[in-house]
Amino acid sequence: MLWAVMALTVVIDPGHGGSNVGAGGVVEGLYEKRLTLALARSVARRLAAAGVDVVLTRRDDTFVSLRERVRRAAAARADLFVSLHANASPGRSQRGFETYILTPEAVEVDARAIRGGDGPPRAGLDPTTCRLLDDVERGTALGGALRLARAVQARLADVWGKDLDRGVKQAPMDVLMGHTSPAVLVEVGFIDHPVEGTELLRHEVREKIADAIAMAILDYRP
Repeated sequence: MLWAVMALTVVIDPGHGGSNVGAGGVVEGLYEKRLTLALARSVARRLAAAGVDVVLTRRDDTFVSLRERVRRAAAARADLFVSLHANASPGRSQRGFETYILTPEAVEVDARAIRGGDGPPRAGLDPTTCRLLDDVERGTALGGALRLARAVQARLADVWGKDLDRGVKQAPMDVLMGHTSPAVLVEVGFIDHPVEGTELLRHEVREKIADAIAMAILDYRP
């Protein structure tokens, strides 16, 4: 059961979209972009029912660039950013779920020259001060991202089992770069695995995953 929470704005990012189809599934014609959009809508419904202000970076099968996704999160003044994806492996043999956050090095590389003007609106402040605040918040957001990632992994373990927990990982993923609030990327499972990919086709399994992600977000406290 979901419960009401303090005012919170969460941006849910359905990975891929449009011409960027993502990984192919076990069934011909099933691509990652369709799965992530379905999951994002389900997570959004659950959060909205709990009183959370939810924004989707895309609401249909359209292409949205990675930088534009970050900009939309900033424009929404997101408290949290969650990008949803499904994994794949060359031999179609890997299974499990994992959540990514940025590496400290990626935060350092994500400099003003790269992200200038992409931060949240800051009424009444000059551009130099805005950029300085953006830099500070991007650095401090990493700790919150780690807490959120751990909450996601704990909740997804209730769906898939602890044996399939691949852990929290760090990588310089573009869609995570530039956020001034905690941001994570969730790989909910392997869409191309003969067993796991088939499970992801089942409505009841996707609903459990959506429940888990929504609950993890509600578990999080700034």
